[in-house]
Parts: sequence; structure tokens; C-alpha cells
Amino acid sequence: MSEQDWLAEQFEVYRNHLQMVAYRMLGSLSEADDAVQESWLRLSRSDTHGIENLRGWLTTVVSRVCLDMLRSRKARREESLGTQLPETLARYEDSIDPEQEALLAESVGLAFLVLLDNLNPSERVAFVLHEAFDIPFTEIAAIVGKSEAATRQIASRARRRVRGARGIPEADLAGHREIVDGFIAAARIGDFDSIVAALDPDVVLRDDRQIGSSSVTRGAIALAKQISGRAKPSQSALVNGSVGAIAAPCGRLLYVLEFTIRHGKITEVDLISNPTRIRQLDLAVLGG
Repeated sequence: MSEQDWLAEQFEVYRNHLQMVAYRMLGSLSEADDAVQESWLRLSRSDTHGIENLRGWLTTVVSRVCLDMLRSRKARREESLGTQLPETLARYEDSIDPEQEALLAESVGLAFLVLLDNLNPSERVAFVLHEAFDIPFTEIAAIVGKSEAATRQIASRARRRVRGARGIPEADLAGHREIVDGFIAAARIGDFDSIVAALDPDVVLRDDRQIGSSSVTRGAIALAKQISGRAKPSQSALVNGSVGAIAAPCGRLLYVLEFTIRHGKITEVDLISNPTRIRQLDLAVLGG
């Protein structure tokens, strides 16, 4: 067996690991595969005689490739801010295997995957490598090009942004989450009575996908008729410190729901799909 054949064989051993690393960082199966392929190209062109830990070496390489891709993505977003859909949605039709990507997104956690998109490239890489793969900060520092102390601060900041600072007491948070989860489940399966029961009779829905008078729906009955059985798959999350929800099929953000809850009923719902408005929200995952 030639050295190149041996390298190819060893690379296949670690391919799934590298794909998972890249997918958590990039949130796109096609981009993750591109990053993994680039890692193979770099391996095939390298002198491997001094590599003692091939898995670690490849993890470092794919992480650096992903960091470059994230920085490029961020630059593109800044150039076109407010002129296109979020990249996660714009790439939806480009998925090379929708079923595989859906399974991968589900294994990572849809809300978690979407909310990582709020981090800058260095934060995302540091957070994923340390939290998901337990990579030491000394190694992460070399990847992101920072000191170990600075890398720890970056990861800590990312953790706070993803986990969020809760803006309401724990008891209220649990109660509000139960209401939101029940509302989401009822809307998805078309349980009309349960939808109405979760809503204040004078509830107001504001939907930024619509224009004019059609952007506002008033009353529990009208809202229930509008969404019953037609709601997109979504799950609860923290939105500006309170319980809300995100709709993110296959990890691609479609919209965010902000809820106002008073006396155990939903009194206001704001559906936010505009990319600029979404980026201004403080989004965080909710614990299990």
C-alpha cells in the first residue's frame, strides 16, 4: 500500500468526526463537506512524518478552514446587509442531501445550531471546539490566532450569548415555557380548542411577512383559524430574555416568535422574519 493510499484510508476513519466538527461550525452540510474535502487536500499535500496525532491534526485543519469560511460569510453578510434573506435560509435549496442534513441538524439541536449564528467567527469556533469537543484552550488559541487568556474570554463570552441571561424568575420561566410549548404543539397538529385556550381573547399577532392591515391579526378565534394545522415546525427559545420560539426546519432560520404573556395567557405575538431585525434580537437556547 502506498503512503497516499494509507493516508486516504486513515482520513476515512476520521471523516465523520471532521464532518460533525465542520457542521457544528458552519450549519450547512454542503459547506461542511467542502471543509472536509479541503482538509483532505491539505493533508495530501503535507509532510505527515511528524504528525503524531492525526485526528488532532485534522481537527485543527478543518477548524481553520471553517474559521476562514465563517469570516468570508460574515464579510458577505455585511456587504449585503438588509438586501437578502439570512444565509441559512438562502442556502436551503442548495442542500446536497436534505434528509441527511435534517438528521444531522436534529442530532446537534436545531435551536442550538441556529443560535450559534449569532456568534462572530472566533466565538463560534472557540465555543464549538471547547463545549462540544472538549479541545483544550491552548490548541484553540492557535487556531483562532489569540492568546490562551483571550481565547478563554472569547469562549466565555460566546457561552453567555448562547445560553443567555434569563430576564424573568425561574418559576415564571418554567410556566411561560409550558404555555409556549403547548401553544406550539397545538398549532402544529391543528388542535383548535387548545390554541384558543392558550390565547387571551384579545390577543394580537403582528407578522412582518405581511404588509398593511393583513400584517395584524386580532382575537383568539381569528388567530387560531389562521394558524391551526399550518404552523411551521418550531421550538421554544429565549428571545430577549423571555420565552419565545424559533422556526428553523433543518437548522435554517425562517422566523422568530416573541410572546407577551400575562396572567397565564398569550396576549401578544410578534413574528419576526426580517434578517436585520433578527440580528438585533438576543437569542439563547433553553435548557432541557
